[in-house]
Amino acid sequence: MDAGRAGDLQPADAAIGDAWEEDLLRRYPEPAVAEGDSTKPQPDDSFRDYGEDTRDGVREFYRQNHVHQTVAFVRSMREKYLPLRRQRMGVWEAIERLNELVDDSDPDTEATQIVHAVQTAEAIRADGHPDWFVLTGLIHDLGKVLCLFGEPQWAVVGDTFPVGCAFSDKIVLPEYFAENPDRAVPEYQTSCGIYDEGCGLDQVLMSWGHDEYLYQVVGRYLPVPAQYMIRYHSFYAAHREGEYSQLMNETDREMFGWVRAFNPYDLYTKHENPPDLDRLLPYYQELVARYLPDTLDW
Repeated sequence: MDAGRAGDLQPADAAIGDAWEEDLLRRYPEPAVAEGDSTKPQPDDSFRDYGEDTRDGVREFYRQNHVHQTVAFVRSMREKYLPLRRQRMGVWEAIERLNELVDDSDPDTEATQIVHAVQTAEAIRADGHPDWFVLTGLIHDLGKVLCLFGEPQWAVVGDTFPVGCAFSDKIVLPEYFAENPDRAVPEYQTSCGIYDEGCGLDQVLMSWGHDEYLYQVVGRYLPVPAQYMIRYHSFYAAHREGEYSQLMNETDREMFGWVRAFNPYDLYTKHENPPDLDRLLPYYQELVARYLPDTLDW
């Protein structure tokens, strides 16, 4: 298959990624913040009612995601893509190609990926965070190039979660896990499943998607907190619902403070006024060049 053929995706499929992000905002509406802490959202009980008014297309997306994300599937995807050998391209080429995908699926949307990326990064920069944090905001969704390699949306976006152990009922629409073949494997039905308690998330197979893929592409070049932000920003059952602590080690618990700090920027920085890209791009081009090589293995 030609890795660059964005036309392999049907427009309805490509639109699911945007619908998932819209539903995240409904599930986790922008909250009040804890006094004295500008980054940590207050607890929100809206999760328990999430499934009542979910759009049919998003429900079907999650049904497919929950049915097909199995231990065997995750291992097969890791064998397919790791070690990285699909192709070589730089950050800006990846952004441009994702923009092509969005343009094909929604002609009324201009440069959605780069606009969201820069909006996220600019909000982080405005709050005075380190430059590597700003860079993470810029690139955090680039793993979605998996769509351009012909992968279905349920294997690219959506909440991520461990496989090989019991599925948490705090994962969105958990009823769809009833059809997952791993539910028939007794070894996978305990809280730790195939893992040792406290083994650390690095030893845990996560459902396959853009988070894990981008971590594999850029993780070696970035500080550890940035690696965690990229690898686990869609792991809502953990960083917003407090699940799967039994699998974490002390490093995970410490680093998830950074994941939680990043999450509001990911969710709440989209707005109608696009950034002045002509003015901002030189800064971001220099920032990318400071941390990442001109060409990356994907």
